Amino acid sequence: FNEPWKIDIMEFMNENYMYEFTMEEMAHYTGRSLATFKRDFKKISDLTPEKWLIRKRLEVAYAKMKEGDKKVVDVYAEVGFKNPSHFSTAFKKQYGISPTAAFV
Repeated sequence: FNEPWKIDIMEFMNENYMYEFTMEEMAHYTGRSLATFKRDFKKISDLTPEKWLIRKRLEVAYAKMKEGDKKVVDVYAEVGFKNPSHFSTAFKKQYGISPTAAFV
């Protein structure tokens, strides 16, 4: 997007996925109204911003756990999930296996 006051949405989201920003805050920080943020996001992703964030957090958590030095209790908050239960449910939905079983 060539408007100078608008920040690249994907760049912002990739740098800030672990923080608990509301959609309104993300829109504001990228120089957009909420409606414009959602419309611009739709142009660059087939996911909603919320679903994109969950997927990004899961992918980063997966990579950290796959390296072998991180466990669920170490990773879930680091990538932006509020509690291990929500993380485990989302992980199982995404990968078809619980995070504890995936790296045993």
